[in-house]
Amino acid sequence: MNLPTMIKQQSPKFKDYTNTFFDQSGKMDNEKRNELILTYTPLIKYIAARLASRLPPQVAVDDLISCGIIGLIDAINKFDLAKNVQFKTYAEFRIKGAMLDELRSLDWVPRSVRRKITDLEKTYADLEKKLGRPATDEEVAQAMSVDMEGFHKLLDETKAVSFMDIEFLRQKSAESAMPDLVDTFAMDGNDPFAALNMSQFRELIATAIMELPEKEKLTVSLYYQEELTMKEIGEVLGYTESRISQMHSKAMFRLRAKLKKAITD
Repeated sequence: MNLPTMIKQQSPKFKDYTNTFFDQSGKMDNEKRNELILTYTPLIKYIAARLASRLPPQVAVDDLISCGIIGLIDAINKFDLAKNVQFKTYAEFRIKGAMLDELRSLDWVPRSVRRKITDLEKTYADLEKKLGRPATDEEVAQAMSVDMEGFHKLLDETKAVSFMDIEFLRQKSAESAMPDLVDTFAMDGNDPFAALNMSQFRELIATAIMELPEKEKLTVSLYYQEELTMKEIGEVLGYTESRISQMHSKAMFRLRAKLKKAITD
């Protein structure tokens, strides 16, 4: 898909400074270290704002930025030139990883919301099994005994958690050489993916995404591959930001249901 140039330019691009700050041994002095932290501060703020835009207001952007700085320092300390990876790429993983670890440690999701997530996920799974295809909005709403307004309200109430699930997933998948396998779809704290290796898991994810309804699949692709915001995706597809957010939430519930079914079958 060719994205409009206007849309592409809205997402900031950050230069890689591997060769600027690190010498051949992969080390740097304190002055360059401090300069590198300042240089990457805009990247930390960008990642924090991107995460915070999909989270409840009680999650402070400043707290995410603080965690991001810790992640950047960790990246500087552990960066290895010999692995032939750009520092910017490595730093992004460490920055986002530190923010996600902080979010995972917080109990910011009310139990009532967790119950709604479980109900939505089960409904999507049951209907797809019964129908042999992805359920429509109307079918899910009817199965949950709510009208369409109530169904859209449910999606809005649970969108932050469905978003965070896939962010944890992306982080762990991208860092497959690093410790810890994905445990983010198990809301009760168990890890149903512990029995899978990463290659199997990626195959499951790819298959599940390909089976999504077309608009939801496109939304997922634009958000996670092209890294557009919900607002930017709305401009590309001709929908409101709220509508795109709901498409994203539905896609995440379908993915959760499919992946858990694959694990338990």
